Amino acid sequence: MPAPASKAAWWLLAACAIANSVCQLSPATAQSVASRTDAPPSAQSAERQDSFYCEERRLGYWFYCERPKTPDQNSPSPSPSPAPAASATSQLDAITATLRELKAKAILEPTPANVTAYIRFQRAQLDRASLFSDVWQRAIWQDPELDYTLQRPVSTLGKRQWQDSRSAERNAAMAQLSERYGLFYFFAQSCGACEVMSPIVQSVASTWHIAVRAISTDGGPSRHFPNYTVETNQRSRMGLEPKITPAVVLWDARTGRPIPIGYGVMSADELQDRIYLLTSKEAGRDY
Repeated sequence: MPAPASKAAWWLLAACAIANSVCQLSPATAQSVASRTDAPPSAQSAERQDSFYCEERRLGYWFYCERPKTPDQNSPSPSPSPAPAASATSQLDAITATLRELKAKAILEPTPANVTAYIRFQRAQLDRASLFSDVWQRAIWQDPELDYTLQRPVSTLGKRQWQDSRSAERNAAMAQLSERYGLFYFFAQSCGACEVMSPIVQSVASTWHIAVRAISTDGGPSRHFPNYTVETNQRSRMGLEPKITPAVVLWDARTGRPIPIGYGVMSADELQDRIYLLTSKEAGRDY
């Protein structure tokens, strides 16, 4: 702690500075103050002052009781972090928004400049789409796992070969169908579509030796199925729609469950395809 005389001298100087006046000090006091002012403050004296003002007096941060940290001259300054790149989705949304804005402006204000700006921007996006389509096609050509036409050809020659192979596979499955399945055919005498569908069902069943049980929903006869029976709530017990005719239902004798094939008129080829798919192919295996 400084001597009492020295402390008094310091307080006197501070009072003079606040009052903006000149103070006369004794030679000894002035020499003591000058020596203390000229001498560089030691770390010990600085700590004492901090302790006096910040701890004893509790003057707070307004009097810089917590010293600001001086930056290290040798440490490198932190470089600014780069701005995050825009995502592809946001870029595509921006292109779409720009195209719509240019189009709207060209329609509302059809000046040559506005129309030309829209055409140029639209042409640039068409070129971009064409490039994407070209790269898409090249990627499919070079990677057989991506080429769906290997499973379902679209060319005339490939499609013909695929259809021949598919027909042979379907015929082999249909030849074994009668060992497990039979057909329920629901018709009505008053149904015009039934007159078209009845001979088709009869032909497919005869070709593959599938037993058919024809059921008349209105009690009327059928010239294609003379051994018909009148419906006695069979479709309701099967959980089928009771009001639509004609209706073809495949019956699985092994599991005892009905498999609806279709309603209305369909060709013989389509009827056989449906039977083949519903009995021999799992969902997602053939599409």
